[in-house]
Amino acid sequence: MSIRVLIADDHVLLRQGIRNVIELEDDVTIVGEAGDGEEAVKKVGELLPDIALIDINMPRLSGLEVTKRIRENNPDVKVIVLTMHDDESYVVELVKAGAAGYLLKDVEPGMLIKAIRTVYNGESFIYPTLAKKLFGEISRMAEQKRQGTANLLQYGREERLTMRELEVLQLIAKGLSNHEIAGQLFLSEKTVKNHLTNIFRKIDVADRTQAVLYAIRNKIVILD
Repeated sequence: MSIRVLIADDHVLLRQGIRNVIELEDDVTIVGEAGDGEEAVKKVGELLPDIALIDINMPRLSGLEVTKRIRENNPDVKVIVLTMHDDESYVVELVKAGAAGYLLKDVEPGMLIKAIRTVYNGESFIYPTLAKKLFGEISRMAEQKRQGTANLLQYGREERLTMRELEVLQLIAKGLSNHEIAGQLFLSEKTVKNHLTNIFRKIDVADRTQAVLYAIRNKIVILD
């Protein structure tokens, strides 16, 4: 069975180059093309390819947003992102968005075909030179979160914020309202307000915005 591929890139010459590479393969077929992000999302929904090759930088919708929408609307369609960027932060965001592959645009034709076949078979494929950077970034993020947890606990001991107050502060930092915090922690809104009053007093701030800024600046809350 042929692997059905859709190409999305705003550069016609690049799309034609990819088409020329793929058409040499017996087991891979181009089923459609798109010149911008919105067209890519629309055509994926109409054509339901096995693989969508998506440029990270496109008009109307970025490759990151396109990836998110494809994965939400058509989860069986696998996304491989093509980019000029070798920044590991791009890779992390795209992996979180659901991309199964990540390739630089100057990739050799053979590696492009290998990536398509690998992703089609249910595996992930990241350009080799980016793999080390990706794992390094993940390790850095894990260490940052570990350190944030340590700071959170240390702050609680030194400043005498209770664990419940720390929970409330964490939820404030995530943008939750008093009503939402009350529902998540199974408290009354009055109790949440009392916790806020105590938090403001203990860290010497006037409102929730100042509390969040203070907590983030001093690394005593952990944001996803």
